[in-house]
Amino acid sequence: MMKREFRRNRKTRRIDRNLKRSILLTLSHMKKGFLLLLLFSIGLAFIYTPFQKSLVVEDGKTKKLIAFIPMYKDDYTFGIRYTHSIHLSDVEETYCILADGTIRQFELMYEDTSVGMPSNAEDGETFVMEDGKFFIKNMRRDFQSIYIRTAQVVGSHKLMIGKNDVDFTAFVVPGSLVQVKIRRLSLWQMWKGVEIDGAST
Repeated sequence: MMKREFRRNRKTRRIDRNLKRSILLTLSHMKKGFLLLLLFSIGLAFIYTPFQKSLVVEDGKTKKLIAFIPMYKDDYTFGIRYTHSIHLSDVEETYCILADGTIRQFELMYEDTSVGMPSNAEDGETFVMEDGKFFIKNMRRDFQSIYIRTAQVVGSHKLMIGKNDVDFTAFVVPGSLVQVKIRRLSLWQMWKGVEIDGAST
């Protein structure tokens, strides 16, 4: 009787050990699965979470990202140069980016005061002439975005970043409607868009 009880106890202990081993193995697999799922979720969040503040060019109708310039500093400025369609001379608009992403025009340069161009400055602005060109300085004209219809027949539209002048036709066809704005981009969006070479600061 005691032998049978002893055998039964040994068998029970063996079953208990196997059950514990099985439970521990299952928990180990669950832990590995959870860690893999956590790493996968973190990876997805890293790829798809917008984090990089950028000056972007979007399709004016579909809002699809076309090109971008990462902004690595706060005091960021850029310009837009185009040929005036009537008197065929250069016009340059210079902008800075405020902390909240607002685009502020602070200077305008043009070569002719005829049709379509201002002949004087508004309150608080300064109108000067330098080297045969007209300047309006100290402007405080704020925009959330800028719409541009790129030149199709006469002249061109160029984005001025530092010492670089990039023609809009490098990434859109002439006559396209584009929107220039400030936006945070994810890694995925940056992979899909066109980074304007040599222009990031």
